[in-house]
Amino acid sequence: MSASPSPAPPLKDGTAVLVRCADMEDPYATVEIRNPNAREAVLEVKTHFVDAYGSPLLDTSNQVDVPAKDKVTYRVPAKFQYTDRIAHCQVEPVVRAVR
Repeated sequence: MSASPSPAPPLKDGTAVLVRCADMEDPYATVEIRNPNAREAVLEVKTHFVDAYGSPLLDTSNQVDVPAKDKVTYRVPAKFQYTDRIAHCQVEPVVRAVR
């Protein structure tokens, strides 16, 4: 009788760091996403675009494929109608492992 393969361990959440905020010249926030897992994972990154008064302009959620034990740089699009009012961007530092 052969042993059945054991199921893969559950995926751990990854991390995200803001590299660059969006502006009029380049309406994309750049985020570095790290996958701590020994296999490829889809990680959900949440980015918030905020005006000079600290008021939220746009919240985004994107699912990104990240290779095992690696990192990717991902460009998060800001909607054009907000780019002239974006003062800063925030990225949630923990990215949830979706699959």
